[in-house]
Amino acid sequence: MPGAGAGSAYRACVVAHRSRRARWHDSAAGRLWQHGSDLELLHRSMGFAALGLVTLAPLLIVVAAAAPFQERGFALWVIDGMSLSGRPAEAVREVFSAPRIVLSATSAFSVLVLALFGVAFAASVQNGYERIWEVAAGPWHAVWRQVVWLAALTGYLFAEAQSGALLRAGLVGSALRITLTLFFGLLFFWWGQHFLLGERKSWWALLPGALATVVGLVGLRWFSYLVFSPLIVNNAVTYGAVGTVLVVQSWLIGVGFVVFGGALLGRHVHDAWERRER
Repeated sequence: MPGAGAGSAYRACVVAHRSRRARWHDSAAGRLWQHGSDLELLHRSMGFAALGLVTLAPLLIVVAAAAPFQERGFALWVIDGMSLSGRPAEAVREVFSAPRIVLSATSAFSVLVLALFGVAFAASVQNGYERIWEVAAGPWHAVWRQVVWLAALTGYLFAEAQSGALLRAGLVGSALRITLTLFFGLLFFWWGQHFLLGERKSWWALLPGALATVVGLVGLRWFSYLVFSPLIVNNAVTYGAVGTVLVVQSWLIGVGFVVFGGALLGRHVHDAWERRER
């Protein structure tokens, strides 16, 4: 009977589809995709970018204004992180540079607001790591960990930006800077996960995530050079300073995606190692 044949073919297609879906969900890529969906990776990255801009921009500007040898902390870090030069670098410098008067003009209320945003930014990163590793949230009185992590992040970013100005000249200087950037970047993201998780995960378990984060940031730097650099020029001409800020914000979303995505990938690599050992 034609109807029975069509029904059998339909049931076979449904069974095959369910089998493919089951294989996908059981695969390493499927588990990684599902975990990223549960984590709301893109949404979390956008929150990282928003809090990062309102926290890191004023924080690095104030730190740079206090330093005796450089006045463009956040601008220099963005230029270096996005691998900008020429007109794109100048557009970023015009938006985010600040005169030395910013230090004397900073009020106690501004410092308080900056501290609140900074703790919220560090808390969002901590919450992301906790969700990735499926551990309980840290106690409220452990906020000192967020403060210490934020101070370490500020020092790391400021030192990275300054190293670009000091070691950029010559082949030896460039090679030394690349080596130091990769090494200290690996150390920071390795230590950062361990510290924000309250030392509840072993160093060995967190190493793949730190490696994946550093590799992702290298890839993002290359992508920024190819895509974001010309976009800054076009948006600066079309929209002015707002266009430059939008491109920088998009880049920060990419940074957040790499930070959380690298840790997520590292979690699944570690789980795969454990399953293979068992």
